[in-house]
Amino acid sequence: MKQQLSFGKLISLSLMLFAMFFGAGNMIFPPMLGQLSGVNFLHSVMGFVATDAGLSILGVAAVVLAGDKLDDLVGLIGPRFSIFMGVLIYLLIGPLFALPRTGTVSFELAVMPFAPDSMPKVVLSLIFTAIFFIVTYVLSLNPTKLVDIVGRILTPILLLSIAVIFVSCLLNPVGEIGLPTGEYAEIPFFRGMIEGYLALDGLAALAFAIVVINAVRGFGVSEPKAIVKYTLLAGVFAGVGLGVVYLALGYVGAQTSSMALFENGSQLLAAVVYQLLGKSGNLILGLAVLMACLTTSIGLATSFADYFHTLLPNQSYRKILTVVCLFSFAISNIGLTTMITLTLPALVMIYPPAIALILLSFCNRWIKGKSEAYALALMFAFIIGIFDGLKAAGISLGPLAPILARLPLFDVNLGWMLPSVVGCLIGMLPFVNFLSRKKIA
Repeated sequence: MKQQLSFGKLISLSLMLFAMFFGAGNMIFPPMLGQLSGVNFLHSVMGFVATDAGLSILGVAAVVLAGDKLDDLVGLIGPRFSIFMGVLIYLLIGPLFALPRTGTVSFELAVMPFAPDSMPKVVLSLIFTAIFFIVTYVLSLNPTKLVDIVGRILTPILLLSIAVIFVSCLLNPVGEIGLPTGEYAEIPFFRGMIEGYLALDGLAALAFAIVVINAVRGFGVSEPKAIVKYTLLAGVFAGVGLGVVYLALGYVGAQTSSMALFENGSQLLAAVVYQLLGKSGNLILGLAVLMACLTTSIGLATSFADYFHTLLPNQSYRKILTVVCLFSFAISNIGLTTMITLTLPALVMIYPPAIALILLSFCNRWIKGKSEAYALALMFAFIIGIFDGLKAAGISLGPLAPILARLPLFDVNLGWMLPSVVGCLIGMLPFVNFLSRKKIA
């Protein structure tokens, strides 16, 4: 019997996906992208959409095709790699970046616009983030449906706030859209793609895919093909929604492109909202972002603690949760700009093999589960990704620079693609057999 979802249920699933992917980074990166790219903001935002929403949808689909969880996808290479990739992804979406970012963005948008000049920013940040992660810890000890309900209520409020800001900018522009700067003048689309890495949705999708799959099954869909179909449809709807929001935020940021450069997207948003709507606008936006970031923080903290408790059963959930909250508190106080600067090179290194794995998973019928093909493709992608990361960190590649420049698309940070394809083809050769594990038919 052919299983079908009603349009209403499909929309409900799409909204859930949208809420999962839309977090702190999705709010602050498009406006900054808009300021830096100016008249080219449309191109750069579309690049951002490609590696954020697009890769998220493909990531969820890849996991669905491979099984029903992250281990099923990364397990195409082997159990050790499965653990390595899982740990790496959860560290990035946990204490190394995404989790502390929820506290930092909340502070920038909910506290700084109202902070007295006499109070040092460092002191305020320490006090606020301490309270933020204490609340995260307490609520994560016994997570309930209340957090999900609050998230469903707050996402529409947050979207309404963005709509008000966008319409206000249309009716009363905060400034003229100026010329792009740096790489945003030459390769705006590809530069936007790199910025899309920072939102971390492409990696998070691999870890959170099980939530989407369970939601589809919860609607009574059990046939594998139907699960894939409705997951992809919901992903497309959610992706379109994300794209619309990113374009609105990018346009808001573009109107500041003739102004002095803001330090980060949260400061840009706070300044624009104050100019358009005054302190009351900052208050509404700040509260909405604060609560949305808090629910995201709880979700990330519980997911991290659950995963590592499964991986290390001798360590209690409470102990792991304590460590991740303390570490995130410490990282959140290095500042959003510093956090982005330190993290971008690492993400530029890690994303190429992750993208290669996602894309190759759709070719498994031709690869026939040969682990060596995946392993060599990812290894070659990672090697080139290391050089991309060094370049993103401003480190000279020395005599290797002219050699690497000969790789197709290396100048737009996609030089890993050809080596990855070559690695896959080498790994498919019948005499290449260095991984001792049972092949997947």
